[in-house]
Amino acid sequence: MKALWTPWRMEHVQGTAPEPPHCLFEPEGDHPHSRETLLLFRDNERLCLLNRYPYANGHLLIAPVRHVHCITDLASAELTAVNDLLQRATGILKKELGPDGFNIGLNLGHVAGAGIDDHLHYHIVPRWQDDHNYMTVLAEIRAIPEHIEKTFDRLLPHFQRLHRTNHSR
Repeated sequence: MKALWTPWRMEHVQGTAPEPPHCLFEPEGDHPHSRETLLLFRDNERLCLLNRYPYANGHLLIAPVRHVHCITDLASAELTAVNDLLQRATGILKKELGPDGFNIGLNLGHVAGAGIDDHLHYHIVPRWQDDHNYMTVLAEIRAIPEHIEKTFDRLLPHFQRLHRTNHSR
């Protein structure tokens, strides 16, 4: 039997991961991307980052920059901007990773499954035929076939082009 070692997930599994000093969706500084925080894109209204604890390879989080916890708190322009990024990010994943489908959604509130319930964010989870196996069902462990930093490197050029396109308008 082969062993699959994923020691970087142990803090998350045990619930002992340190709390970030600030909101995950409010990265410090004004950089449009950051390998350290897995931030792929940020402008004045919205941002996109890789989920550090993904359900699947390429699992993205899309959020408004402004700290809001419910979709009803977003201004129409913010909602439009976030949905635009949601659409563009899905296209980037489709082009670069080639999934067979996607799960896209948001969980509003802790009881609805939100792990971070004080800052609204969408999940984009790429899916492939037969992408989960017995480990997910029996041990609540997911095998992600590509290291998150490699995925970051594959996706970043696409989001950099998106950032340049937004700033040229």
